[in-house]
Amino acid sequence: MAEVIPLRPKNQNAGCPICEKPQISDFSPFCSKRCADLDLGKWLKGDYRIPTNEEADMDGEPPESEY
Repeated sequence: MAEVIPLRPKNQNAGCPICEKPQISDFSPFCSKRCADLDLGKWLKGDYRIPTNEEADMDGEPPESEY
C-alpha cells in the first residue's frame, strides 16, 4: 500500500518531508542530499502513484478515442 503523506500549506516552513529535520536551502524542501535521493527513489518505484480503476490494454497502447 502506498504511503500517505499529508499536504502542507506552501507558506508553512515545515521540516524535511522524509525525516522532518529543518530544511536546508541547497536541498529544499529536504534537509540533505540523502533525503532528496530517498524521495526520488520513492517516485521511481511508484510509491507516490495515484491508484485508479482503469484497466490497462493488453498491448500497452492507449485506447483509440472515438470522435
